Amino acid sequence: MQISVSSTLTVYHDGQFWVGLAEHVEGGRYGVARIVFGAEPSNEEILQFVAGKWEKLSFFGGEPTEASKPAKNPKRRAREAARALKRPAMGTKAQQALAAQREAMKRESAQARSQRRADEADARFERRKLKRKQKHRGH
Repeated sequence: MQISVSSTLTVYHDGQFWVGLAEHVEGGRYGVARIVFGAEPSNEEILQFVAGKWEKLSFFGGEPTEASKPAKNPKRRAREAARALKRPAMGTKAQQALAAQREAMKRESAQARSQRRADEADARFERRKLKRKQKHRGH
């Protein structure tokens, strides 16, 4: 069984910050991650990021997608690269994946916040119960 893996990193300026959009297709599953660089990153900084932090990125999404087969012809690859540079940096597929990622993170944080509040309420109740018990103890 052969698994196809494809990754791209697009760096663009969104008006305020320099942002990297990492798209990853592995075995028909599409994932995307957004990285905020801040100031314009140099080629060395991008290379260090890819070499050191790429595996730590969490790619979300999971809907199967068809991976395009790379062209063997170098002229065709050059034309495809030029075409990719003309396209806008943020595609609708990436936007949808990032939106799904934000929604999932929002649900997770709401669930964690609810659990934390319930734990705090239980702890307060236990403290009140203990205090009541100590007040009713004999002298």
